[in-house]
Amino acid sequence: MDVKEVLRFADDLVFAKTGEHLEDLQEAILGGVWEGQKYSQIAEVSHCSEGHVRNVASKLWKRLSNVLGEEVTPSNLRSTLERRQLFIISSNSGNDFFIGNVNVCKDSQFSEYPQKRSPSTPTSDTSQPQTRLDLADAPHISSLSDRTSELATLEKAIVQEKCNLAAISGLSGIGKTALSLHLIQKIQHNFECVIWRSLRHSPPLESTLKNLLEFLLNKPEIELPTSIPDRLSLLMEFLRKNRCLIILDDVQTILSSGQLSGNYRPECENYSILFRQIGETTHNSCLILNSWEPPREITALKGEKSPVRSLQLTGIGAAAAEIFRQKSLLNPETWENLINTYRGNPLWLKIVATTIQEIFRGRVAEFLKYDMLFLGEELAATLHPQINRLSELEKKLICRLSHEANSVSIEQLLKDADLSPSDLCDGLQSLGRRSLVEIEEQENETLFSVCPVVRQYVLSNPVC
Repeated sequence: MDVKEVLRFADDLVFAKTGEHLEDLQEAILGGVWEGQKYSQIAEVSHCSEGHVRNVASKLWKRLSNVLGEEVTPSNLRSTLERRQLFIISSNSGNDFFIGNVNVCKDSQFSEYPQKRSPSTPTSDTSQPQTRLDLADAPHISSLSDRTSELATLEKAIVQEKCNLAAISGLSGIGKTALSLHLIQKIQHNFECVIWRSLRHSPPLESTLKNLLEFLLNKPEIELPTSIPDRLSLLMEFLRKNRCLIILDDVQTILSSGQLSGNYRPECENYSILFRQIGETTHNSCLILNSWEPPREITALKGEKSPVRSLQLTGIGAAAAEIFRQKSLLNPETWENLINTYRGNPLWLKIVATTIQEIFRGRVAEFLKYDMLFLGEELAATLHPQINRLSELEKKLICRLSHEANSVSIEQLLKDADLSPSDLCDGLQSLGRRSLVEIEEQENETLFSVCPVVRQYVLSNPVC
């Protein structure tokens, strides 16, 4: 196992036994020890004292020992986990219940993976069939900063209102994937099957349909039809007869660059057939799409009374302080300033917090003293693919907005941007769906702006 597999495997085992996940520092210790690092090296990378690492490590080894039923130490960690993985795979192959990417027997000691039950259902009741999970394609589940409201909104839409199609959109790093993973924990018991697939490599629709059907049907002896209409028909029939939850991550990779938001790449245009059928026809299942921008079917079909819903994620606000605490930053009275500047984007805040820790030894006040908006290569790299995919109209608008320190009205943009009212509305709407403009109302007038991070990127790079 490589270190990523180790972290996922260990976290799955701990979660299956305790219902809790490993903390960030525990993961850093586990990964470091696996790769032969000393506690002093782990402490340096994690920006904390060696003594603190030793204390946390001691609790970690006890925790793993309790979970595995045998003593775990740094010296036997590798052999213990590899032996346990081999035992699970060899003893329980052929069963269809998954923890992470490990096939786990329902009757084994790991069947304690938490399944939420209704208050009226006794915990000893075994009549209800176990949910079949395939999360092998899902990333490692990370901690989720305060998203209580968003989780409640999605749970209500999917479980109570039987939403068929939901899109979670927002900038890279805002927390779409983490939100979806935590949502699975809350609602998986309502479904017979849960499957996660990533579209990061832009697979053709026929491959995605084949992949989904192979798991959902669970009948390897059946030869699947070869045509897209037949595979789609078979999928829809299964979704009508069964209650399934399907999550497609990185949906933006099948959408085009150089056009307004929501349009497909030519070779992926037929995904619109899948999304439209799931959104418009009657069935018992739900498809969740994670994307930087919603596909055009979402914007056309969504509504409060519709089976199609859309949730655009924004920053996490004051809850972002937990990121700073994990990074051991100082001067908490200044944290709000930092959170507002970086709009509560968890990834942006982690990047800037790491810089403050490495250069200013955690002193936020010293960092803010220089009145600079730090991007750095890492943060700029997260913005580059999102800005680079804009249409020429959107690039013209975002450059115009980035040269303004204050919000601008449509009337002012029409005067200065040399655009028709129709083009201006199209461009602003598309930028809004991509989460790249901020909209506010002031004295019965709508005003538009870009956040400081996006403005800094645009002004520092050849966008215009």
